[in-house]
This record gives sequence, structure tokens and C-alpha cells, in this order.
Amino acid sequence: MTRMTLANTPKPATIEDARAVSGTLAAAFGDDPMMRWFFPDEASRTTDLGRYFTTLFTRQYGLHGVCERTESAAAFWVSPEGADKAVPDAETVQELVEILGDRAPVFQEAVTAAAEHGPKEPHWYLAVIGADPAARGQGHGSALLRSGLAKADADGLPVYLESSKPDNLPVYEHFGFKVVDEFALPGGGPVLWAMKRDPQGA
Repeated sequence: MTRMTLANTPKPATIEDARAVSGTLAAAFGDDPMMRWFFPDEASRTTDLGRYFTTLFTRQYGLHGVCERTESAAAFWVSPEGADKAVPDAETVQELVEILGDRAPVFQEAVTAAAEHGPKEPHWYLAVIGADPAARGQGHGSALLRSGLAKADADGLPVYLESSKPDNLPVYEHFGFKVVDEFALPGGGPVLWAMKRDPQGA
């Protein structure tokens, strides 16, 4: 078991943390199949991912989600109460369109397709979680997972996520998730695995 240290202890992520959070997530998702599909240009991918996660954090999840970070990882969660508010508004959508450029239609189709597979029952949603590759194995992602899952368990609610990286499936399964659906994104996109974890504990 990885020891909890000050470096990997979860703490709330505030808008003032945007630069650090977006930088961490840009590094974490550089090899993610879905993000590589959204941002195919390797030369600009890191910069574009940084802008993408900055927008998601400062305009969407940082305002209406539950966001936590460690020194080398970050996670964005959405509670049932925040689900309606966490939907991006028109200005956020426009900002994402500008970042994605000609990949914007592909992104919008993917978001719509993924939403159709989501659970209808009240649940917590793990929208984003990632650790800087330089710090993997140090317990950062696991600490953030445990923190969010504890909140869902306290509510007695399931947790839902999607992953496009098959290597991550065993990690989530270790924390009690099970694959409930598998589907390819439209337009020749990568496969997504939908995973759900039932509430645990009293």
C-alpha cells in the first residue's frame, strides 16, 4: 500500500489552482486514446490540452463540481445536485470549439454519444482524473479516488465513469468498479468503457 504523504494528500482545488491543475492533466492525458483523437497534432497537443482543461475547470467543474488535487494529480467529480449546473453553457461551448478547431464536431458527437450511455439513476460522476506520469506509482490518483468514493459512499450512491484507456480498467476494478458498457465513439473514434461502482459500507 502506498503511504499517504503531504504530497499526495487530497485538498480542494480552487480556481486559483487552474494553471497547476491544467498542467497536471495535460501531462496525464497526453497518451489517452480519446484525447489523442480530439487533439491529433502532436506538436500542439500539450498546449491544446492545457487550454482544454483550463476551460473545463474554470468555467464548468471548478464552479459546479467537486474538484480536488494533490501535488501531481487532479480529479473533477459531479454530485447529483450539481449535475444540471455542470453542463457547459453557451460561452463554455464556444471556447471549447475554438480550442478544438476542426475537431469540434467530432468532440460534440462524442459528448452526445457518451451521455446516452450514462445511468439515469442519481449518481456521482467521475468526470476527470489524472496523475502526472512523472509521479505515477506514488499514490496520487489512488488518494483522489478514495476521497471521492468516500463522498459517494456517504451519500449511499453509485459512481459512474468512462475510460478510453484499457490499461486503467484494472485500476478502477481494484476500487470496486465494474464494466457495464462498451461502445465506440462515432466517426471512427476510440472505444469507451463505461464503469459503475455501487455504494459500499454503511
